[in-house]
Amino acid sequence: MTSAGQANRVAALRAAWTAWLARPLTSFHLVLAVFGLLTAIGLVMVLSASSVESYSLVQSSYWMFKKQLIYTGVGLVLFWIGLRVPLRALRRLSGPAVLLSVLLLALVLTPLGHKVNGARAWFVLGGMSFQPVEPAKLALALWGAHVLVTKRALLRQYRHLLVPVVPVALVMFALVMLEPDLGSTVTLGVVLIGLLWFVGAPMRLFAALAAGGLAGVGLLAVGASYRLARVASFLNPESDPSGAAYQARQALYALADGGLLGKGLGQGASKWFYLPNVYNDFIFALIGEELGFLGCAVVLGLFATLAVVGMRIAARNTDPWIRLVAATLTTWLVAQAAINIGYVIGMLPITGITLPLISWGGTSVVTTMLVFGILANCARHEPEAVATLRNSGEGRLGRLLRLPVPDPYRPPARRRPARPSTPPKRAGRPTGAVRGGAAHLADDRRRTRRAASTKQQRRRAADRTAPRRTSHGR
Repeated sequence: MTSAGQANRVAALRAAWTAWLARPLTSFHLVLAVFGLLTAIGLVMVLSASSVESYSLVQSSYWMFKKQLIYTGVGLVLFWIGLRVPLRALRRLSGPAVLLSVLLLALVLTPLGHKVNGARAWFVLGGMSFQPVEPAKLALALWGAHVLVTKRALLRQYRHLLVPVVPVALVMFALVMLEPDLGSTVTLGVVLIGLLWFVGAPMRLFAALAAGGLAGVGLLAVGASYRLARVASFLNPESDPSGAAYQARQALYALADGGLLGKGLGQGASKWFYLPNVYNDFIFALIGEELGFLGCAVVLGLFATLAVVGMRIAARNTDPWIRLVAATLTTWLVAQAAINIGYVIGMLPITGITLPLISWGGTSVVTTMLVFGILANCARHEPEAVATLRNSGEGRLGRLLRLPVPDPYRPPARRRPARPSTPPKRAGRPTGAVRGGAAHLADDRRRTRRAASTKQQRRRAADRTAPRRTSHGR
């Protein structure tokens, strides 16, 4: 094939790719594809990573995987609900959701909460656990976007920009830090920063938030010996290789053993109690060991695609609330994945954050699936997608999922400015003098002169028309 033929083929592929990206429902299909692939990879890797731990606990290699399947089933139902429920209904429910989240975060600190690994952060009922901080992140994103969009004409004033979103977020931070849970505090902070960033807050505000966040993380690290040991081991990995640095070193060993293509699915050695929490926080290390660099690249590519598609949804929508929600939810998921992968490969201190849709964990998987459903719903509200769905129908996928046709965005009617009332009269002034400065005083003088001249003209006219007295009439 000649160079000219290769160039034509590349140009044709580029044109076809550009045309496919320009289709109205491309964002929706990409969200579904990323969601399906991450869910499938997560289930396969949880089965591989948890088999040894499950067998050591209950003599069954599938016990933890079956629990993950149950949570995935619940998450799929919530994904469908988030995809089907009108977004305006989610916006209306965001306020009660925040109140309920704060209440649950407070209740989990009581004896009703269950302590795991030193953190009282779970409710346990019938063998199933629930972590209230996960839905609290979603509630904060939806409600914060609603408040900021409602007050967008006043956001140049700090009191409208910060109140009430920042105080409510600080209350959540305080409750989560009391559990204590550093990783969830960090992800809540990501949600708050995403809201303020995409709404256009000034940069000096982020400098203040960064300083406060670093101070809070420092206090949490100093407040617990194991967190302080983690930070020290990150700064100096050779200081305690068999203690605080053991988990991070084993993760690097697992990644190195995988090489380019990996050892093969199910053949990783790190899950044989060499790497603690390999099925949860450090599952990315097992992906590198069993699937190699190519497997890690696929996972990274999926989250990179999620970042691009989420921002595309935000950019193509006209509803300001949908734009802010889509951008904030995308930032939350991608930043959480980046933090998890960052500390697995040794670039960040260990914080205990799960890898979305891949790590083992019930509440995290269920909440993340609901977030993907809301993102897919936002994609269906792009103006081109709305026009296509209303004109051409839902298609086979829409009929299968029984999805309603989205309504086009209608901006709220502008309110007419209230008519200014008459300014109050200042005590001690004459009746005609009102508060308003020199212009009002000049108008009063002109009106007084016109009234005086009119009175004089009437008096002269009366004198001319009156009968004159003569000497004959005396």
